[in-house]
Amino acid sequence: MKLDIKIPSVGESVKEALLAEWYKMDGARVRKDDVLLVIETDKVTLEVTAEADGILHISVPAGQTVAIGDVVGTIDTEGAPAAKEEKPARADATSKPAPEAPAPAPEAVKAEKPAPPAAKTPEKPAPAADLPEDMALSPAVRRLVREKGIDPKQVKGTGPGGRITKGDVLLHLEQAPAGVPEACTPPTAVEAAEPVVRKAMSPIRRRIADRLLAAKQGTAMLTTFNEIDMSAAMEMRGRYKDAFKARHEISLGFMSFFTAACVAALKEIPEINAFIEGDEIVYHNYQHIGIAVGSPRGLVVPVIRHCERRSFAGIERAIVDCVTKIKENRLELADLEGGTFTISNGGVYGSLLSTPILNSPQSAILGMHKIEKRPVVVDDEIVIRPMMYVALSYDHRIVDGKGAVTFLKRVKELVENPERILLEV
Repeated sequence: MKLDIKIPSVGESVKEALLAEWYKMDGARVRKDDVLLVIETDKVTLEVTAEADGILHISVPAGQTVAIGDVVGTIDTEGAPAAKEEKPARADATSKPAPEAPAPAPEAVKAEKPAPPAAKTPEKPAPAADLPEDMALSPAVRRLVREKGIDPKQVKGTGPGGRITKGDVLLHLEQAPAGVPEACTPPTAVEAAEPVVRKAMSPIRRRIADRLLAAKQGTAMLTTFNEIDMSAAMEMRGRYKDAFKARHEISLGFMSFFTAACVAALKEIPEINAFIEGDEIVYHNYQHIGIAVGSPRGLVVPVIRHCERRSFAGIERAIVDCVTKIKENRLELADLEGGTFTISNGGVYGSLLSTPILNSPQSAILGMHKIEKRPVVVDDEIVIRPMMYVALSYDHRIVDGKGAVTFLKRVKELVENPERILLEV
């Protein structure tokens, strides 16, 4: 009996996918629930597993674009015994140790060694006779004009008595109309040997490129900046992280502080949580926060729904669940839809300051950055504090500068005084 391996549906709007990679070889024995292949659409990456034990037969190779529902292979449930699966492995193993070539005779080794003397030949063919002997050139200048293939008569000397200096030669090279002389260009053979790899953009990368370009061209994007003293948040996290993990079986991170602070600020500045649709502004009475996560296949933004109803533990658990899905290629289209605001943490990669780009059709995105100790003034005294730059990019068509600055200041107040988040003040 043969079972078809079909490309599964990942959403009504998705009609095709890229068969990115086969995890099993053609003819390999597979077991039920083994991951067979991974597909990429313009929105998600998904693994396809085996529905039964058997022998895999691949009909569509990796790298092909296939339609949803296409059959890309089969599983023969009445396949050969398990020993057959080991055959290719043993064949590979036996084929690897190729017979060693006989060691070269001493005479052959000696014959190969005359190569080094060739390196002693002059680098440039220009003989000494090519240079006018009546010109008073220093050894350094004479060597330079030889190497560069320059006629010293064309170089204007600025030294004593009109002598040509090394600086005159270098200036002549810079002012040459054709740029660097041909003698200085690398050989064509070397250029041809430079490694160049061309790869087609994956559907996810194409989608990212299209969306970012659309956001740049279709919005009036502007960014405002501020900085946050992380002392209080770090102190609270350090004091309660062990008890938090013991109770909720999950670590306490700074993302929950910022998410909760953004939820409170979004309630106060509703236009930042709104979209423009045609000639209308759509306001949302809920906060679906997208968390930008980098993955080997590109940036994805899973959405944590109804963050206004979640505790710190609920936010942290949802983030971990999203990251796990991304790592295991289990992210579904529904996990990426419906976000009203996005938070991007470039600090995990060491970014000190950046300008995040909008995640259309959303009206704003918050960029977090790395925590760095810096001297700041507190009560007219210079002290060292752990500081973080934050950036809010927003669509100026719907969000005014006052609203954007007020939002960012509110986030700063809440993160610097985390108890205010809990007391809602």
